[in-house]
Amino acid sequence: MRRLLILGCLLATLFTGLMSVSLPARAAASGAGEGRWVNPISDVCWKCLFPMTLGNIQLASGPQPDTTNPSMPIQMCPYGIIYRLGLAIGYWEPVAMTDVTREPGVMVNMGGFKIDLGRTGTGAAGESDRPEPGTFYHVHWYKYPLIYWLNIMTSMGCFQQGDMDIGYLSEVDPMWNDSSLSLIINPEAALFGNLIAQAACAADAVSSSAGYPLSPLFWCAGAQGSMYPFTGYTSNEFSPLEASLLVTERMDFKLHREGLVQETVGADVAVCYEYPTPILPKERWRYQMVNMYPETSTCHAFGASTQLWGATHNAPTSRKNFGYLLWRKRNCVYL
Repeated sequence: MRRLLILGCLLATLFTGLMSVSLPARAAASGAGEGRWVNPISDVCWKCLFPMTLGNIQLASGPQPDTTNPSMPIQMCPYGIIYRLGLAIGYWEPVAMTDVTREPGVMVNMGGFKIDLGRTGTGAAGESDRPEPGTFYHVHWYKYPLIYWLNIMTSMGCFQQGDMDIGYLSEVDPMWNDSSLSLIINPEAALFGNLIAQAACAADAVSSSAGYPLSPLFWCAGAQGSMYPFTGYTSNEFSPLEASLLVTERMDFKLHREGLVQETVGADVAVCYEYPTPILPKERWRYQMVNMYPETSTCHAFGASTQLWGATHNAPTSRKNFGYLLWRKRNCVYL
């Protein structure tokens, strides 16, 4: 089943490319949005799997700094009514993709086809679309268990399982376009809407750009701005790329807060389990672009500035549709 799914993605990518070249009139008449199928082989930055560790021993280096890891390479974990010994490994796992779009229902990472969601508001981007320099984007969250598909590992507790699936659509979430309603799940946002709290985000922007997001500043999204509120609205958009990353990071935080995404911990004994984390551990996430222009050479920490790589991935003629592959640090015990 997994191999058939991967083959289907590859064939769909080829088919979409042929259709866009040979039948432009038909594509324009279909009303489909802007997007392309993500190739699970050629569009992925495979070196972003690293660093890989055994305990706190680094087995392979990677393009970005690592997080903390257990001190002991061998761990004892409960397995039913008995305990089993295993190897404490750490690596970066591709677990999710996001669409960021102004057009409701456009699945950017699935070829740009459009789901009819009824009367749903259209997003806005930049000063050209509204009197104020603010933005509004929809975000779609996909489960994307790439390690499971490719059978890179066999220990079931060391990777996300399942098939590619649409996990969350912001169009059907009333809190995504209502800052007041979103206070239900992020009431602490009222504490950080001041100049002092936001000024502290400058330090997070510098540190994140160096690969080290500051977890104590959890209300900051580094160079992208503020994590709060958990909505698709941003203010003062002067870079659609930065705005698309901000709403992606907010969606990740929102899903953590709602208990839909869990985390592992790089510490002895604790490494045996997964945990709910209502505060996003920014340092354990990174991203790479897969739409519209895949960036396969490296990945970036949450909150990192896009100034060094964004110029070639942010065409001024685009419809401001973006797609990202999200990598999460996985600490587990290989049994």
